[in-house]
Amino acid sequence: MGILDNIKQFFLEIPSNIWIFILVGFFAQVIDGTLGMAYGVSCNSFLLTFGVSPAIASASVHIAELFTTSVSGFSHWKLKNVDKTMFIKLLIPGIIGGAIGAYLLSNFEGGAIKPYINAYLIAMGVVIIVKIFKKQKPKHLGGWIYPLGLGGGVLDAVGGGGWGPVVTSTLIASGVEPRYTIGTVNAAEFFVTMAESIMFISFLGLGESVYAITGLVIGGIIAAPFGAFLCRRVPMKPLMALVGALVIFLNAKSLIEFIIK
Repeated sequence: MGILDNIKQFFLEIPSNIWIFILVGFFAQVIDGTLGMAYGVSCNSFLLTFGVSPAIASASVHIAELFTTSVSGFSHWKLKNVDKTMFIKLLIPGIIGGAIGAYLLSNFEGGAIKPYINAYLIAMGVVIIVKIFKKQKPKHLGGWIYPLGLGGGVLDAVGGGGWGPVVTSTLIASGVEPRYTIGTVNAAEFFVTMAESIMFISFLGLGESVYAITGLVIGGIIAAPFGAFLCRRVPMKPLMALVGALVIFLNAKSLIEFIIK
């Protein structure tokens, strides 16, 4: 079978619902590029509703994010939304945390700690909204940013998404300007996602998730420049309100579902 035959066979085997994955990838990336979070959370939740295991769902999302985060991060860099000092401080701890989290999820059940993650993020969402009504004072990025990057990487891999909600929420709640927080966190996410993907592929492989990954990648790449553009144009206070409301809604929903099971 020649190369053309292989390509033809690939397209013949593409499931009809790949358009759903493309749409989910598109809207999830618009949200993520604008608010600095929720791509992984949205896509992971979607895959889980189709019966995909938590480990495979997280692996699929993060492998897809290799493509979307590269475009999103580059777009934020070109639009000068990236703070170099913050980027460097998040990078190495995030990579280490992501690799650790991917290893844990590949070998253990990570769902048990998700309610605690949800509760923390709900609290962060409330803090962000409260900050809207208070004068913001720039804060020095001290040593606390290193464990934040480490913890964000671990929770991102274990929860199938969480780098943005954990790191972006905490930084904005601490008084860091949303535009630079979102742009920098998005830029660092590519490298964190790469570390996670390498670990997931090493332990789990790709399997039947290749078409889900393909759809998420196509939708996400198309949407990535729009998110970076909107991040630069949306005023700070409405942006903070959207971030806070999104964090509270997504995590309250997950927490309620866990409680009523």
